[in-house]
Amino acid sequence: EGMVNKPGVYDIDALRKDFDQEERIYRLRCVEGWSMVIPWVGFPLSKLLTLVEPTGDAAYVRFTTLDSPEQFPGQVGAWYSWPYVEGLRLDEAMQDLAILATGIYGKDLLPQNGAPVRLVVPWKYGFKSTKSIVKIELVSEMPVSFWMAASPNEYGFYANVNPDVAHP
Repeated sequence: EGMVNKPGVYDIDALRKDFDQEERIYRLRCVEGWSMVIPWVGFPLSKLLTLVEPTGDAAYVRFTTLDSPEQFPGQVGAWYSWPYVEGLRLDEAMQDLAILATGIYGKDLLPQNGAPVRLVVPWKYGFKSTKSIVKIELVSEMPVSFWMAASPNEYGFYANVNPDVAHP
């Protein structure tokens, strides 16, 4: 939704059918210093964005996750502002490396891996790879992401992996 000519609601099974599923093997890096190599299955985010036709005013893509304290007990409490929100610049989202993952290790995503669909951006730290996406909006202003709001001194919007820069 948002600044698009063709907004819509998409079923995960329809997305799997409409977009060829590809295996992408990417390293997921955490700001805490660990990383792992993961074989994701999914499709380029750019294919979905092209389908919805961003307007000329769209500059960012805002991702919102499922807000369900019944399913996610960690969402209860005043420590953080839920739901989890993350964002990319539109040109980053159109980069072929950015995928919407629907599977992992050759199988459908499980809830703990971000089912039914999650974002994977291998040149960014893992917190940018939003899990359990329920809404994607194209917007003109840079979204304030979950971690930017929670700890702005530590987490910026861009979060590009740079091994020469230590996490604060």
